[in-house]
Amino acid sequence: MSQGAQDGKFFSRGKLQEIRDDLHKALSKGDKKWEKRKAILKRVLANMTMGNDMSSLWGDIMECLNTPLFEVKKMIYLYVMNYARIKAEQIDPAIRALLQDANDRNPLLRALAIRTLAYIPLPIAMESLCDPLRHSLRESDPYVRKTASICVAKMYMFDPRMCEREGLINSLRAQMMDENVTVVANAMAALSEVQERGDLQLIKLNASTALKLTVALNESSEWGQVYILDALMNYVPQRPDDALALTKKLSIRLQNTNSAIVLTTIKVLLYLMNYMNDKDEIEELCHKMGPPLVTLLSSGPEVQYVALRNILLIIQRRPSILRNDVRVFFTKYNDPIYVKLAKLEIMYRLATEKNYKEVLVELGQSASEADVDFARKAVRSIGRLAIKVPNSSDRCIGLLLELIKSDASYVVQEATVVIKDIFRRYPSEYESVIPQLCEKLDLITDDPESKAAIIWILGQYADRIDNSHELLDDLAYTFLEESKEVQFALLTAVVKLFIRKPQDAQGLVAKVLQWATEEVDNPDLRDRGYMYWRLLSSHASAAKDVVLVDMPPISTDTDRMERGALDQLLLHTASLGSIYHKNPEGFIRTARPKYLADSPALNTTSRLVLVRAPDLDAPVHTPAPANILPTTPGGIRELAGSPLLGEMGEDEPEGVSMSMGQLIDEGEGEDDPSVGITGNGNGNGNGSGAGRAGAAYDPYADLGAMLGDGEEEAERRQESQPLF
Repeated sequence: MSQGAQDGKFFSRGKLQEIRDDLHKALSKGDKKWEKRKAILKRVLANMTMGNDMSSLWGDIMECLNTPLFEVKKMIYLYVMNYARIKAEQIDPAIRALLQDANDRNPLLRALAIRTLAYIPLPIAMESLCDPLRHSLRESDPYVRKTASICVAKMYMFDPRMCEREGLINSLRAQMMDENVTVVANAMAALSEVQERGDLQLIKLNASTALKLTVALNESSEWGQVYILDALMNYVPQRPDDALALTKKLSIRLQNTNSAIVLTTIKVLLYLMNYMNDKDEIEELCHKMGPPLVTLLSSGPEVQYVALRNILLIIQRRPSILRNDVRVFFTKYNDPIYVKLAKLEIMYRLATEKNYKEVLVELGQSASEADVDFARKAVRSIGRLAIKVPNSSDRCIGLLLELIKSDASYVVQEATVVIKDIFRRYPSEYESVIPQLCEKLDLITDDPESKAAIIWILGQYADRIDNSHELLDDLAYTFLEESKEVQFALLTAVVKLFIRKPQDAQGLVAKVLQWATEEVDNPDLRDRGYMYWRLLSSHASAAKDVVLVDMPPISTDTDRMERGALDQLLLHTASLGSIYHKNPEGFIRTARPKYLADSPALNTTSRLVLVRAPDLDAPVHTPAPANILPTTPGGIRELAGSPLLGEMGEDEPEGVSMSMGQLIDEGEGEDDPSVGITGNGNGNGNGSGAGRAGAAYDPYADLGAMLGDGEEEAERRQESQPLF
């Protein structure tokens, strides 16, 4: 029977009194080779693992501290680490035993003792640890030195000032040049941890030190290599040749089978490229990084996803790395959905004039998938591809029309959204698509985003769609129940329709403007309604220039991350930040931000977008608050009588508030939106029927008449009450 099967019997809930009695028997009678103590302690640890409270056995287990067997001591110290905080008043016997073992002849026991002390979160343990830890950092045995390095980082987490006061940080920095590579790797890991938690730059490397660390990589374990490679990110080359020499030493690590080593090596190489000027050398490095990244995609889905998220960042900065490998990112039938979505985004990023045809075929197949989210993302990628690669737009439109024929609601809805973007990118080129979209209006209007898109199309091309006023009238029927984005789209589209077809849209625009200004709660929508109302009623000629202005064509530049932020984010490759695509300080409270360091070797391209670290020592100049209102009672009375606020006399009735309509009705001439739009014949406008009798037909004047339908409305206008 194997050892694991034998130990399985200990994982059964035991009674504390039975365990205590068995332990006393083992201590009182002859326990040959301490086998009984070992078995009892295994039972205790097994119960701890299962979540059972074993703290009441503290005094009984402390009696076993003098057992000379290393295996027994290891279990006792594990128990001590777990319950030291609870039994802080009874910790003295354990501390004395640990200090005694820290001077033992056995290096394994010495390392175990200082590690246990470092993991006891009590001040007495930290104070007792200082001298043994300082001595262990200069030990002859590398295992003890390696353990001591990690203990310094653990102690720093508990009391940073004590670590610095005792000189342990300087001793730890000295271990970076240790003759043993395991010690070097652990020292780097400890210094990195301490540096992340403090404000000091503890790892300072020059060219010769960095090259020595690359030699240590050859003999290090896999995790040791990751620690050393991470430490090399603290090296700032002062000459382009220094960066080039280091990249040549590190590029061999790309052949490693460990994904962590590959991604960390790529992170260091991308960092060093910022300090290189030779474009041929940079291109050669990019060529070397492609195959290792492709190899990572043959791993399990979790590793694939991590690699894909990192690749998505890398190709935004260095697209030549995977320029010719777009087929690698075509989805497979058994890929998890999160892997498929990540591949879809990378396919779009790698699409060019040369490969867009095969990418488009793959996107078309993806759009026919059963998964709704994936199909939507594929359809959207087709539209983005049409905008990114101009020569592909005809094929993309053809493919979108084929997908629309499928009558799958989610495909039709997403296709409508991207076709609207294509219209903005290529105005007046694909208007023949509009009739086919109008045929699917019932499917499109089930989704707010696609409904807003088709409304935009109807408003933008209202003069070219015969029944556009009827379609918009039907869509506006549920204006008050629609989402915010649909309401905004309807308001603008109806105004465009009125400008292009004033006779057909008179009633509709009056109705929508009244809804927007009287019955909605959204202040932005209400303000836009008032703006359109005033614009149409007072500046009819300007309305066309404002509302129907040619919009700039959209591009895919907004899809790209800002270059300086991208360089900063690439410093976190192979970390959680590269998966979230956020700097760690954005979601980890204690994370320390990283910045690309400036140096004479930094190339011009990187310097132009360099995100510099904030200067914490710079004085902060806070502007004095502006005095907007006088603070004295006399000053307030003086301001109250000024033209800014009007006269505030005793004749002013209390509780009367100024309404929007009253503010507008005070105007005269063409700046008065009530002239013409309210239909008030007493004004200076053209709103009355008598005013129109001998004049040309004015649809803007008729707009106001559409809003009133009786004597009550006429009385309201005569009393200067606001309609809107």
